[in-house]
Amino acid sequence: MQKFLEAILSVLEALLGALGTLGTKKSVTPTPGAATCVLDTTLIKEFEGLRLEAYRDSVGVWTIGYGHTSTAEEGMRITLRGAEELLRHDLRWVEEAIKKNVRVPLTQNQYDALASWVYNLGETNLRRSTLLDKLNAGDYSGAGQEMLRWNKAGGKVLKGLTRRREAEVALWTR
Repeated sequence: MQKFLEAILSVLEALLGALGTLGTKKSVTPTPGAATCVLDTTLIKEFEGLRLEAYRDSVGVWTIGYGHTSTAEEGMRITLRGAEELLRHDLRWVEEAIKKNVRVPLTQNQYDALASWVYNLGETNLRRSTLLDKLNAGDYSGAGQEMLRWNKAGGKVLKGLTRRREAEVALWTR
């Protein structure tokens, strides 16, 4: 298991390093009205995958592109450009959710990890989570560890979600 996690971390480091964000410690303050930082979508794209034809996800929700659900429906097809546009659209609500709910500064890596988590789980789960409580209390380590608890869909632990949460925590702690 340790070698598997090290391999995942190595891949993530290579991907993030190529984008120039690995190790960035720039503080991002997601307060209402603040300018949005540049979000690295590598983690989101890696774990959501790209599907140009709508499909049902593990809990039966119609999904297309990079995990887009709000307008996906049976028989829908899009282009790569369309998938990128849907992702940009979806990231707007993710960024707004972070700005609205997080009251402490984040590093770029923490912001990117949290954005991946919120993209996957939604604002309601963020707002109701112990993760947010710990984060807003300044317990960054505890908040990062809370991410790991969110590895279930339909009440079942999914290996893909476990890997995603581990990757988010690895990025969070960088």
